[in-house]
Amino acid sequence: MRVNAVYASRDPNRAGGILEAMGANNIAVTIAQRSKEVLGLLANRSCDLLLVGSRLADEDGVNLVKNLRARGPTRTLPIIALVEHADPASQADSRPKTPYAGFYTTAPAPGAGPAGAREKGSLRLSFFQAGADECLSLNWDVAECVARVKAVLRRIQVNPSEEVIKMGEVELNLTSYTVHVAGKQVSLTSKELDLLYVFLSSANRVLSRPYLIERVWGYNYFGSPRTVDVHVRRLREKLGRASRFITTIPCVGYKLVPPGGDMRR
Repeated sequence: MRVNAVYASRDPNRAGGILEAMGANNIAVTIAQRSKEVLGLLANRSCDLLLVGSRLADEDGVNLVKNLRARGPTRTLPIIALVEHADPASQADSRPKTPYAGFYTTAPAPGAGPAGAREKGSLRLSFFQAGADECLSLNWDVAECVARVKAVLRRIQVNPSEEVIKMGEVELNLTSYTVHVAGKQVSLTSKELDLLYVFLSSANRVLSRPYLIERVWGYNYFGSPRTVDVHVRRLREKLGRASRFITTIPCVGYKLVPPGGDMRR
């Protein structure tokens, strides 16, 4: 089965060997150097896997993973980080051993102190804490990297149970990123999908415009809060009669009131 992947990095050439090997294993990779490109690819085409480098041209890789994990449609997307430092274990094996109290300990690498080791370890840890499923190093064996990528895909495919949120005639499928209203599929943009997810997962709560901006656009968005109003208006138009559940709270924001508390997963 062909797998569609996106690799987000400001310097994708550094992973050329891994990407070439993935292509030979039926994994087609599209390159994106900016986070906006990544969001566009995720919204407009089928993506089975996201690879993220340490940095993009406009954003830190860890921050991108955090933002994607906060969004409804990309919460379950397989994400693998590609970092540019060496495997600490292989570094330790190659260093000279020095005797200490009858035992042999690993001598520090020339020019490298504890701070450098912590920095390398913390980058991998940061990716995992942000929500990455795996973290690979660019200097690892290419065959091992591809095997680890396939292992992540197998874990996702072994349990393909779909996560669905239903409210009345509205059904949001978080696995296929699709929305059905009264049994008919409705085409939504990525931002509209994110908005709908926030509404459905926060029923009967008043959601301010700043809160919606942080959840959908990210904390580093500096546009007008009225952007929320524009997207809510478009979402309402596409939901048709179901739009009556999204009520406006004057001077504050919006609130989703389900029919009789009819919210289920």
